[in-house]
Amino acid sequence: MTETTSVTIITGASEGIGAELARQLAARYGAGLRLVLAARKLDALEAVAIQCRARGAEVLVVATDVSDPGQCRALVDTTMEHFGRIDTLVNNAGISAQALLQDVEAADLHWYEDLMRVNLWGSVWCTHAALPHLKASRGRIVAISSLAGLIGVPGRTAYSASKFAMTGFFEALRAELKPTGVSVTTAYPGVVLTDIRAHGLNAQGKVAGSSGLKEDKAMTVAECAYLIATGMQKRQREVVMTAQGKLGRFLKLVLPGLVERMALAALKDEVKPR
Repeated sequence: MTETTSVTIITGASEGIGAELARQLAARYGAGLRLVLAARKLDALEAVAIQCRARGAEVLVVATDVSDPGQCRALVDTTMEHFGRIDTLVNNAGISAQALLQDVEAADLHWYEDLMRVNLWGSVWCTHAALPHLKASRGRIVAISSLAGLIGVPGRTAYSASKFAMTGFFEALRAELKPTGVSVTTAYPGVVLTDIRAHGLNAQGKVAGSSGLKEDKAMTVAECAYLIATGMQKRQREVVMTAQGKLGRFLKLVLPGLVERMALAALKDEVKPR
């Protein structure tokens, strides 16, 4: 970020990647950064805000449910009223899910739509509302997708669908915005040591309480946030975070069957398709 005082909105900032990214940006830019932290959990947001203020940043907390388009617009309006500009929008809010399609009852399929409403539409609504201001500042848009948005992961049909949709939306938007000076960076984390999967949904649309993925080689949230912060600073088009992810993306073009076997191998034995 080269602006003397940069205004950055981070959705899903109450925990995990969003909270760590906020702390790292505050440490990196100090008084040159104005942070807007958005999520549903106000108490958790306030705790992150205290940590960021201790690192020198000015922080505004806005309780926001990105599944509500009105709240997405209100987040942007509140930011403009408070700071008068927007330089970076980080679309990080998201919900995970782990369920085999065969285990989902027809009456429960509505949560697929609920997941899409947060993971895709929350990003669309926030981006649409912020776009005029980002064009004015020639700013940055950051989308936190997933390797599941590049390679379909078994047991994660709903999550992969939402992240593939994000990938397509922001890829198209990047081309649209090329003449405007607004950059679009899409980040593709793999397995990261956060609670997002434990907080994710099961076949009944309830909180799963555990992850269906093997996590012995999981990336730390600090490393993930660092890679995102560096990518957005450099205005990179994409941040694919692991060597396995980069390899899998290439192999998908030439050896798709092998990639499918690799994806199955990433699942814990108890959740593999029967």
